Amino acid sequence: MVRRGKEAAAPSGKRPGDDYITVTAQQSRYALDAVDAPASKEILIKDLSISVSDRELLSHVTLHLVESRHYVLVGRNGTGKSTLLKAIGDGLIPGIPWSTRILLLGQTRDLELDEQLSQMKVKEETVLQHVVQSDRLRERYTREANVLGEAIEQSSDPMAPVRAFRKVTHDRLALQLKEANRIAERRSGARGKLARKELIKLEERFEESKARLTHDESEVDAANLSTETSAAADLLTNIQSALELMDASQAETKARRVLLGLGFKDTNIDKPISELSGGWKTRCDLACALCQYADVLLLDEPTNFLDLPSIIWLQDYIRNLKDATVLITTHDRDFGDAVAEELIVLRHQALEAFRGNLGLYERERYKKARYWTKMKDAQDKQKKHMEKSVANNIKAARDKGDDKKLKQAASRKKKLDERTGIEVGIKGGRFKLNRDLAGYHLSNRAEIEIPDFDPPVKMAFPRQPPDLRFPGSLVSLEKVCFAYPGRKKEPVLTDITLTIHPGQRVGLAGLNGSGKTTLISLVAGSSDDSIGGLTPTSGTIARHARAKFGRFSQQSVEEIAAIASAKPQLTALSHLREHCGAEMDEKAARQLLGSLGLQGQSASDVPLALLSGGQKVRVALAKLLWPPPQLLILDEVTTHLDADSILGLIIALREYDGALLVATHDRYFMRTVVEGESPYRLAPGVQTEDEAESSSEEEETGAAVGTVYRLFKGRLQKLEGGMERYEEMAARAAAKLGR
Repeated sequence: MVRRGKEAAAPSGKRPGDDYITVTAQQSRYALDAVDAPASKEILIKDLSISVSDRELLSHVTLHLVESRHYVLVGRNGTGKSTLLKAIGDGLIPGIPWSTRILLLGQTRDLELDEQLSQMKVKEETVLQHVVQSDRLRERYTREANVLGEAIEQSSDPMAPVRAFRKVTHDRLALQLKEANRIAERRSGARGKLARKELIKLEERFEESKARLTHDESEVDAANLSTETSAAADLLTNIQSALELMDASQAETKARRVLLGLGFKDTNIDKPISELSGGWKTRCDLACALCQYADVLLLDEPTNFLDLPSIIWLQDYIRNLKDATVLITTHDRDFGDAVAEELIVLRHQALEAFRGNLGLYERERYKKARYWTKMKDAQDKQKKHMEKSVANNIKAARDKGDDKKLKQAASRKKKLDERTGIEVGIKGGRFKLNRDLAGYHLSNRAEIEIPDFDPPVKMAFPRQPPDLRFPGSLVSLEKVCFAYPGRKKEPVLTDITLTIHPGQRVGLAGLNGSGKTTLISLVAGSSDDSIGGLTPTSGTIARHARAKFGRFSQQSVEEIAAIASAKPQLTALSHLREHCGAEMDEKAARQLLGSLGLQGQSASDVPLALLSGGQKVRVALAKLLWPPPQLLILDEVTTHLDADSILGLIIALREYDGALLVATHDRYFMRTVVEGESPYRLAPGVQTEDEAESSSEEEETGAAVGTVYRLFKGRLQKLEGGMERYEEMAARAAAKLGR
């Protein structure tokens, strides 16, 4: 949902049960809020701390967003990425000027706004109208221009321009008064006293304006009539100039171009917005954010529900945004690497900035850790040798009673600590104590600090499915056609021929609506473990009699959320045991959930409803893996997972001996799981000889190489060039979108 910071609801307006976001930051007398705010749109917040309820997410960090730079915020699920974006977008962080226009795209829609829209009867509002009217500032200027223009054109009524001028200025004063109230509430001390004085003046002006609206028009003299008529004309000129700067006349054209780029068809753009599904409403929200002017644009998982051509179109669109500061969170590694000019890493309640993308950051961090590790190991080895030599010299000197050699050995022992540590200065030259190590220290050199790494997210599940006893393909589709009832003239699938053997990797690529989920439902059939199994209109589907199919669908997380809503006390552990039946005891259930990263109290004590999206994905996978299926079907499984969790899932799937059928728009996931590429592929220009040898060895002994198919216009086509070929096709399609 699109929000503007200065229009955020006060904490007192929260619904019962909502988590309270507490924000503190250093704010000097020069960090001003309103009309006295600096002209620069740069954001620099020092000593920032954010907590939700009693849990601290950020602790005394510095948030620095340079004007017009594009940032990608990365971190694991639950570290506070979305909370940070919400705090910025809702105007909760002191020190950000209120004149800065901030737009926030959230992961979920605002239910209160949906209720308001339904009460306002906007069912007839089209998608295009909704996107155009989402810019409140432009809509207000347009409305004011219409009111003033119509009044000035009424030559028969000389009071019309005066009435219009008074009405427009009164409405503007109401907005200023509302903003002044909020500023006065936030400020304290001398600045708070000044803000309250300004508030009192505004209240007096507002009452005078209100009195003028109800004033008898017959008492307006000729001088005031002339003055206010001229003021109305001047105000109209200023509003029209502002609209020209906004390029308001091209708003509808721009909105249509953005909607087409995000995958809307021409016929759907003019349909009522009430007919859109949840995924298409999310795209509509994204279009609203992209079509408005913003100083700071906050995008939380913007690639959700987008197919690959739309993702490529979006990354090109963001690259070309030159006037806005953009801060993005995304689980799509390729998309994040494409749009990032600078990386902000959120880990251990701190923010770390890096000029470059995530792939380069990981490689540089690894190289730095390896460099310092080698240096420390070398110094430790040298120090151990010197200590042994000194000890031998001292022993020999004592045996011989040689006081001179004993003093020499003691002097060498004293210098041991002085000569260990960092040998390179801050400018790359030799280390100098008086320049490179200011202050009081116990040694003459700084200690070597090796960068620490978060432990990798481990997902491990039973590797070997049960033996099928007799050989054969798991599933075979022969010239399968399918059309939904009532739409037989428009078949979704035509002449589909596909065979999946044990251990095979198969990937499905294609646009949203091309029939991937329908094909998956046909493959899964109508077994107890499948979701929405279908039967073909024509053709044959043969399945192995003893094979088990496990399917993760896009609705799996929603189904778990619905179950949790119906049973508030249900936990992941109890739900898994309830699903698997009496065959699964508590120890086996804990072991399976723990292997997927859901351990301890999170599995047994935390209600299912309070688990994050990523944790619900783990629960859904656990339900599929007891016992492990011979064919595991994954339909957009990465949607709720962070980059590290996706990497952990990739490693587990590469070691899985069962067959995989994967449908995803995540290029990185498809290449590593289906096509067998190394998940540790290196960023350009930083690969060393040792790493090249290790990566080549991994390719020789790595996961099996599968096949990627493209579903287009109801037909299944094998992609000879794999995902790289499909990405080229998607790039060409993206270039045509939004024209």
